[in-house]
Amino acid sequence: MSSKKVTKYDLVESVYQNTKCEKRVVQNVIENLLEELKDALKDGATIELRGFGTFEPRLRKGRSRARNPKTGEQLSVEPHYVAAFRSGQELKKALWKLRIDHTGKVK
Repeated sequence: MSSKKVTKYDLVESVYQNTKCEKRVVQNVIENLLEELKDALKDGATIELRGFGTFEPRLRKGRSRARNPKTGEQLSVEPHYVAAFRSGQELKKALWKLRIDHTGKVK
């Protein structure tokens, strides 16, 4: 897989270049969008972005014999929620079209 990483800054720059809106406005919109997504997930809502995918809170079972991978220390983990993502059909189709070289990296 490709090691390219897209950051929030990269998203702001890209939207700014494509829309020619003020960069400050674009940054504000992206920050607010992410905050709304986070708040909706914290409230237990499922977020459906047609053509892209669905974010939802999923319950992870607790474990009494978990292990800290850094220290090897054994500990217990309470049941908790995590954010899960399922890609939508359009995103799935777009990813299927990625070209891969013989090492498994995206061309």
